[in-house]
Amino acid sequence: MNLPNKLTILRLIFIPFYVFFLMTDFFSFSSHIAMVIFILASITDSLDGKIARKYNLVTDFGKFADPLADKILVVSGMVCFVALGRLPVWICIIILAREFAISGFRLVVAANGTVLAASMWGKLKTTFQMIMLIMMSFDLERLVTEKGFPPVIWNVYHIVTIVVMYIALALTIISMIDYFYKNRKGFQVK
Repeated sequence: MNLPNKLTILRLIFIPFYVFFLMTDFFSFSSHIAMVIFILASITDSLDGKIARKYNLVTDFGKFADPLADKILVVSGMVCFVALGRLPVWICIIILAREFAISGFRLVVAANGTVLAASMWGKLKTTFQMIMLIMMSFDLERLVTEKGFPPVIWNVYHIVTIVVMYIALALTIISMIDYFYKNRKGFQVK
């Protein structure tokens, strides 16, 4: 259990706290606490991979658990935002379908003794999904209505969030196509 793997496990531990603060008004600033937790979890995602590669601490557990922890974190956020009405259901379904398809494919090739690491497109997809979720976590609308911020700020922020959401969706589809194409030999029946 090396440091990168501990960071991956820490990311998993952050998830229930993230969901709790995102979905409750325990404090008036609960969504901002959720955003900070999500940012910390996202930082562990960046750190664990860099540390593992730099110090040659890459393990099969890390190759499997790191992308799984990312998926659980991102999917938890997306499901919450669907429930909160901030993310369209159809986008969530496409992203979930991609995650299930890739995870299922990984299990199939793992049965043959092959562990597939995340691709550059997959990492980019995860980065944009995380940026999207951070932007959705920031409750700027509350600041506009309660603190008297100019509504134009909320409108611009909302438009930028939507653009990031569609970039994340496009990268989700591109990364799936790239992943299956590069690993097409895994589809061969023996």
